[in-house]
Amino acid sequence: MRQAVIKVALEAKRKVSIFTHDLEPGIYDNPEFLEIIKRLVLSQTYARIRVLIADPARAVKNGNNFVHLGRRLNTYIEFRHVHEDLRTHSEAFCIADQTALVYRLQAQRWDGITDTYEPAVAKLYGTMFDEIWLESAVEMEFRQLSI
Repeated sequence: MRQAVIKVALEAKRKVSIFTHDLEPGIYDNPEFLEIIKRLVLSQTYARIRVLIADPARAVKNGNNFVHLGRRLNTYIEFRHVHEDLRTHSEAFCIADQTALVYRLQAQRWDGITDTYEPAVAKLYGTMFDEIWLESAVEMEFRQLSI
């Protein structure tokens, strides 16, 4: 799954949208993934990384390198806590530029689908992501720096 997310993130030219339950350790804090994200936001003026998290407590409590990167590059990377009414979604996915995606029907399981060019499916989940994004609140825990 980690390699699939890295492959999809490499396809991004402007935008990455991630729907996750707890910023899966080993995937989104992987140094290779973080380097891809960092290169994307530093090389593209209009790059945007949006992350919806259903249960951010684990990532905040245990720390996560993606969160630290997001704090440093907070004009490009934004985290939101999924609205309480919308936490019934059991899936997890990562979409790059509405063309490439990694999708898992059950976030607790590691099996899923991935494709680097599937615009119809990516658009479908991108639309769902946008709807949830608009209803969700900015996660302040990810913006605050630990002392």
